[in-house]
Amino acid sequence: MRKLFAILALGCSLCMVACSSGGKTVTRIDTNSTTDLSGKWNDTDSRLVADEMITGCLGSAKIEKIIGEMGRTPTVVIGKVRNKSHEHISVETFIKDMERALLNSGAVDFVANSAERAELREEVRDQQGNATEESAKELHQETGADWMLTGTINTIVDQEGGQSVIFYQVDLELTDLQSHKKLWMGDKKIKKFISKDSVKL
Repeated sequence: MRKLFAILALGCSLCMVACSSGGKTVTRIDTNSTTDLSGKWNDTDSRLVADEMITGCLGSAKIEKIIGEMGRTPTVVIGKVRNKSHEHISVETFIKDMERALLNSGAVDFVANSAERAELREEVRDQQGNATEESAKELHQETGADWMLTGTINTIVDQEGGQSVIFYQVDLELTDLQSHKKLWMGDKKIKKFISKDSVKL
């Protein structure tokens, strides 16, 4: 009996050690810090793209000239930014950063994109029969966009053994919706070298 209790006690001890060794540690870090774990696209890459594109667009002499000739603030709509890379990349992160910076700069206005418009139109339709006449918003009174922002994300991967190089290229374009003329083109390139240590037995 004593032997059985000893075995059970040892088993419980080992179980407790195993459980305690599998704990998780969470540390909050600065959101502007550069943290690379897997080598894949991360928040730092997104921030670098947004910063470069914002600077390029706001600093464009052509865009400044066109806005001056228009005599008013142009309205922009976000189109599709296609992820053609080999990774899952949340393009909305840096697009929202761009949209926020451009809007706050006062250089352009933005209207809701196609996905957002569907929800907004449903709300306006619902108001027609449920809201007061004074407060209900009218149908077919939307502001049309002058320009559309579109783009792509592409990657090139070169791999040999435990080493790989990943090249990212993000291209964005502003296009006039009336004439289909391209008004501005920006790009950001990021290159990463990833090395995996081999396990020696």
